[in-house]
Amino acid sequence: MEIGHSVAAPFAGLVLAELGADVVKVESPRGGDAARGWGPPFHNGAAPHFVALNRGKRSLTIDLSSSRERDQLRELILKTADAVICNLRPGSAESMGLDAATLREAKPELIYAEIGAFGKVGPLAGAPGYDPLMQAYAGIMSITAEDATRPPIRVGVSIVDMGAGFWAVIGILSALLEKKRSGSGASITTSLLETALAWTTIQVASVTMEKRELKPQGSGASGIVPYQAFRAEDGWIVIAAGNDGLFKRFMTAINRADLAEDERFLRNRDRVVNREALIEILSADIAGRSVAEVRQILDEAGVPNAPVQRIDQLLDDPQVAALGILQDGPEGALRSMGLPLSFDDTRPPYRNGAPALGEHSDQILAEIGATTPVRQEERG
Repeated sequence: MEIGHSVAAPFAGLVLAELGADVVKVESPRGGDAARGWGPPFHNGAAPHFVALNRGKRSLTIDLSSSRERDQLRELILKTADAVICNLRPGSAESMGLDAATLREAKPELIYAEIGAFGKVGPLAGAPGYDPLMQAYAGIMSITAEDATRPPIRVGVSIVDMGAGFWAVIGILSALLEKKRSGSGASITTSLLETALAWTTIQVASVTMEKRELKPQGSGASGIVPYQAFRAEDGWIVIAAGNDGLFKRFMTAINRADLAEDERFLRNRDRVVNREALIEILSADIAGRSVAEVRQILDEAGVPNAPVQRIDQLLDDPQVAALGILQDGPEGALRSMGLPLSFDDTRPPYRNGAPALGEHSDQILAEIGATTPVRQEERG
């Protein structure tokens, strides 16, 4: 049962649905998940966020302001649900009797995963939160920019929201294993802030070793050089010479073997200290070549590299096509990304597209012998 909206809980529900779970998405009868309207563009009346994150689910409309409908939802959970995913604003689930403590008192074997904003405790426990707020608060934005003189930048994908969804799934799957052993359910909590903080694990270790202000590195990495994007004649290319051996290959490939013997650049630790000097030299060399030329040279030398592609280019990329991760669904469903894992070389299939609002309400409520309520707005 997914009592959620926007990105975090829907992404968790998507992963579970793609893995074969029957995920019932609970939505307000007044417009449903706000993500339905986060467009244009739209597909079958729904925006990209909703279409991408809610495929394979069933939609049930419940008016949470109605005590009768809340009772129906509780009955549905207690009778049919193995797990609940919830990302309502702080305190909302408790005020409606849909929180973990209340539901698990009646059904101890229930697994309840709550995705919060700033976490359950602390001075900000009751504050609302969204992905960009957490990227800011957790320091991610402070290291995501070209340099310290430029404005901070949000990572262009919802890494905090979707990451929190992943943690919820990991918790649910772990709890299901424990339930099989002990018969007991679990109350699982994660939050956007904890997820954002987890992404900074390496950077926190770095400043713990040597307390200092970490500067933004653009496309690079603070502890590896060269490991970033370079501007070629006709585009950008990322080159990742992640160790001393690869650096030597890189220098030989571009006919600059002398740099591999330069004391300033002998070891990675030397290159980190002398980053600016090396990057200036390499940038000048690569700027005079095409992306295709640089790629060919580096591929032949075994130096990791990749062009900076636009999102629309992925639709026709041969490697993406070979992986089969961009999936075509049943008739009428939007082509979209599948899960990034396979079982015995088979990716979980694309069963159904995102549901229309309340599409399965009658079917779901019939499972507990209830009928879909006739609401005031429906009476006219």
